[in-house]
Amino acid sequence: MAFARRYLTALALGALALTTLTALTALADPRPFESTDLGRIRRNDQGQLEVVKTPPDGASGASSGPADAAARQPAAPAQLGGKKAPAAAAGGRTIVVGPQEPVRSIQEAARMARDGDTIEIRPGDYRQQAVVWTQARLTIRGIGKRPRLIADGDHAEGKALWVVRNADMLIENVEFRGARVPDGNGAGIRFEKGHLKVVRCAFFDNEMGILTSNFADAVLEVEDSEFGQAPKHAGALHHLLYAGQIARLSVRGSRFQQGFRGHLIKSRARESSILYNLLVDGPDGSASYELEFPNGGLAWVIGNIIGQSDNTDNRELVSYGAEGPHWPDNALYLAHNTLVDPLLVGRFLHVWSDKMPPGTEVWAVNNLLVGHAVFAAQGPGRHDGNLVVDRSLLVTGDALPFRLPNNSPLRGTAPSPGFARQQNLAPSAEFKLPAGTRPLPAGSPLTAGALQ
Repeated sequence: MAFARRYLTALALGALALTTLTALTALADPRPFESTDLGRIRRNDQGQLEVVKTPPDGASGASSGPADAAARQPAAPAQLGGKKAPAAAAGGRTIVVGPQEPVRSIQEAARMARDGDTIEIRPGDYRQQAVVWTQARLTIRGIGKRPRLIADGDHAEGKALWVVRNADMLIENVEFRGARVPDGNGAGIRFEKGHLKVVRCAFFDNEMGILTSNFADAVLEVEDSEFGQAPKHAGALHHLLYAGQIARLSVRGSRFQQGFRGHLIKSRARESSILYNLLVDGPDGSASYELEFPNGGLAWVIGNIIGQSDNTDNRELVSYGAEGPHWPDNALYLAHNTLVDPLLVGRFLHVWSDKMPPGTEVWAVNNLLVGHAVFAAQGPGRHDGNLVVDRSLLVTGDALPFRLPNNSPLRGTAPSPGFARQQNLAPSAEFKLPAGTRPLPAGSPLTAGALQ
């Protein structure tokens, strides 16, 4: 018995020593290994060892290899402006894409990703990375300097660089460039269904910057983004942003310039909110309308700087209802915009009253009208506080040459724009370069135009 006890004691001590040695070896070894108790251990981006929980049996993506090495748990769901981002989801992985990462291709990351994941893209140029995104919930963001997606002739389904099939998705800090497709409507992003939010992105030299479908429940939000350099194709109409007959379009703090024959923004949405943007085509542009709502709908146009190029082939800045109504509710609220038209025979606003339902409401309040174009009441509603000034009376402030000087007698004299449909028409922010907004102090006297 004594021998047996001594033997069992020796076995126990040996097992303890072996367990201790295994643990110490794991801490000294930079390579990940599998442990049924702890999961996988590996070095993170900071060179520290970390434990990665092993997915449950049967879970997608549980195999080892580059996909596992690139996937890690995010610290917290993405937050934007205090609001939860559409695609953020608790428990999702983060897949990192980059020239020095195990996952070097966005297309590979798209094959790996599942609902609730986040894809982070390191800086660099990514060529021929067309993707159809089929996940239902996803966040995609560029990290650091904005990564560039360059089409180089590649496209998804003959539609776009990226096609968002039906998703609750956030795309942030990514540049889309050079989209071309056989029918001439190649988009940086083709958005079909769901809720897409695009933040701090750029769209240059695409046949369409963003193009949507006509699904009546789709929602598109664009914030702090840049659109420009429409390709100069004779006979083509390349719009920088074209929203079809969707539920809602929201564009805020974004810049649109250098159009060609098409429009800077064209929206057929049931409701369009165009707030605090810079829609100035510039000397290199020759867009048609700067802003068009061909089917009417409910349109909020507040706090924008809207300027036409000398090279335009259209004498109107803003057009509403040119093709007649599609939606039962139609109204235009145009407040605190700076409208710049260099043409002597131009029109700041054209409401196609003969094509819209009788009594369609049009409000035009506290707009600053720069130039010699025509501006007149074009429907029932409120029309006051609109001021006409010569371009020579404006000064440059914060690199924007559209501001009334501080000593102008016109500053601080605008009447209260009031409320329409419980929506305050007074601006709460103004555009800032290169793209974005700055909040306005509450309670300050109001000035006509976008820049307070």
